[in-house]
Amino acid sequence: MNEYSFIVWQNRNMGATAKSVRRTASRKQRRQQLIVATIKCIARNGMGSTSIGDVAKEAGLSQGIVNLHFESKDNLLTETLRYVADEYKTQFRKTLDEAGPGAAEKLQALIELDLHPAIMNRQKTPVWFAFWGEVKSRPTYRKICDTRDRYYDEILEDLCTTIIAEGKYRNVSASSVAIALNAMTNGLWLSYLISPRSFDRDQASSAASDLLRSYFPKHYS
Repeated sequence: MNEYSFIVWQNRNMGATAKSVRRTASRKQRRQQLIVATIKCIARNGMGSTSIGDVAKEAGLSQGIVNLHFESKDNLLTETLRYVADEYKTQFRKTLDEAGPGAAEKLQALIELDLHPAIMNRQKTPVWFAFWGEVKSRPTYRKICDTRDRYYDEILEDLCTTIIAEGKYRNVSASSVAIALNAMTNGLWLSYLISPRSFDRDQASSAASDLLRSYFPKHYS
């Protein structure tokens, strides 16, 4: 291959690579666009009443595009759940990393995260409950939710174990505290789902702080 031929070959391959990257990026963006549209439809209509046609209309695309990227409604819903779960895990990990150095600061930051508008809002909260309502009949949903819950629970319990050791708290079980905190968070999410307009985030945050203080008074005075 002479120098000219090599340059032509190189330019063609570079062009092909660039086109491939553009196609990959476009596909990723399109899938995310459809998933975001699915979240909006589920929040507005419920999971059972959300169709591929609804999602396509919400996204401003054709049904054929939805089928091209996800093949079926089941696949679209599964990927939507994965997207929401991954998004939550990213925020959870970021909060854990950026919170204060102590276990008490990290635990409080994680509880406050669950009450933050980026997590508890009129789109994401209905979607979580919609999928939770289907986990018994959908093994894939159950697996995704179980993985998320297990990750969350283990970190909460580890933080509680550290706080108990630091404060030398007696007759306090880390697993019991983690369960109580989870139950409180789920209950607050349900209250928000039912009455989003009247829900008071400050009051909810105070209730969470009171619960932490009742278990760990030396750390949350």
